[in-house]
Amino acid sequence: MRLQWRRLPLPRTLRARLTVGLVVLLAISCAAVGLAAVFELNGFLTSRLDQQLSQTGDRFAVSLEHGGQLPDDHDGDERGDDRRLGTGTFGARLVGSTVTTAAVIRPAGIVYITPTPHDRKELAGVPVDGKGHNVELSIDDYRVTATRGHDGDVLLTGLPLEPVQATVHRLELVAGIVFGAALTLTGVAGALWVRWSLRPLSRVAATATRVSELPLASGEVALPPRAPESDPRSEVGRVAGAFNRMLGHVEDALTKRHASEERLRSFAADASHELRTPVATVRGHAELALLHPGPVPPQVTRALERIAAESGRMGAMVDDLLLLARLDAGRPLERRPVDLTRLVLDAVTDARATGPGHRWTLELPEEPVTVTGDEHRLHQVLANLLANARVHTPAGTKVSVSLETEGDTAVLTVHDDGPGVAEYIRDGVFERFTRADRRRTDAPGAGAGLGLSIVAAVVEAHGGSVGLESRPGSTAFTVRLSTA
Repeated sequence: MRLQWRRLPLPRTLRARLTVGLVVLLAISCAAVGLAAVFELNGFLTSRLDQQLSQTGDRFAVSLEHGGQLPDDHDGDERGDDRRLGTGTFGARLVGSTVTTAAVIRPAGIVYITPTPHDRKELAGVPVDGKGHNVELSIDDYRVTATRGHDGDVLLTGLPLEPVQATVHRLELVAGIVFGAALTLTGVAGALWVRWSLRPLSRVAATATRVSELPLASGEVALPPRAPESDPRSEVGRVAGAFNRMLGHVEDALTKRHASEERLRSFAADASHELRTPVATVRGHAELALLHPGPVPPQVTRALERIAAESGRMGAMVDDLLLLARLDAGRPLERRPVDLTRLVLDAVTDARATGPGHRWTLELPEEPVTVTGDEHRLHQVLANLLANARVHTPAGTKVSVSLETEGDTAVLTVHDDGPGVAEYIRDGVFERFTRADRRRTDAPGAGAGLGLSIVAAVVEAHGGSVGLESRPGSTAFTVRLSTA
């Protein structure tokens, strides 16, 4: 079974990374200092133990040959036979690799022990060089020196390592507590310091977040107050200054763009309004001339018919432009209950009469669907979607219109099995003056590319949404409106 190693989660914020980095560096420094202190203290105490072993010599090991009586040193002083060895001193005598005698000095006197096989192996492996070596015996851990006796034997003398180990362990405990407290305090203080140091950057981030939530693509936008500037010599201060300058440029650009759009909307509305009268006049005169009772040459009749047709088309385009200009300006629409079911039924009936060559199907819910809005404009949405399906699909195409509810939302779908919308215009199909094939602008029913843009604008003005899903053999426009 293979173990799955998981990477530790890394801090995400700059503040957390700086704090964690500070604590980690301090932890590494504390660990290095602690290890150095422990190793140095252990070496110092061990060398002191070696000095004591050197001063003790092999007197205790030699005494084991005489029943535990220390030999006379014959130096004339009064301490030779009475000198006492420390409690816990270990002594052993080896002949070849065999331990013949082993004993330990206890408070009650010398205690002879029987070494275990592990003890015999450990003692036999001590080098006979007069230097200190650590051995792990069954009774305790010892620092042992081995020297050769006068009888060809090996004499071992050892002192317990327990005092050294206890001192070292105590140092480790104290260092762990002190360094742990230092790391905790440093972590808290470092977090507060980093938080205070990065406070200007946090304000810049908060301002940037507020800017990102603004609808910069629509209408006049009031940018939030600038981020507080700090010392320009610091990195954070330079970031804040650059960000504020960028906001100033963005605000200037948005103001100029909004002013330009307002002028364009005003021009479109004024031009559309002013064009309605002369277009209607031209159309009226053309129709009046066609009603002349006298003989009119066929060429003139044809010209007058084209003038009347194009005047009507231009009048419809002017009306569409005027509607878009009013929607852009935020003109309120009528808000009254509209029977969407009846509206769909009427629109499909009109579409059947206009496009008899298509196969029209209708799916309506059992209960009427009512929305709040402008009945005339919603009828225009339906008419434009059905006209779009009729104009851009060949005769015999099946066009299905369905209406259903999903919670508090009315969902209207116009689906056809025609060739689909070209991929290169799908993203901009709801933009103004977008046409699937510019070569077909003179085809019957072809418009100026404003129908779907009017659909999107009217639906958006009603607080709804419209979407498109298209592929060869299947195209669906879906309109969603709130019924609440």
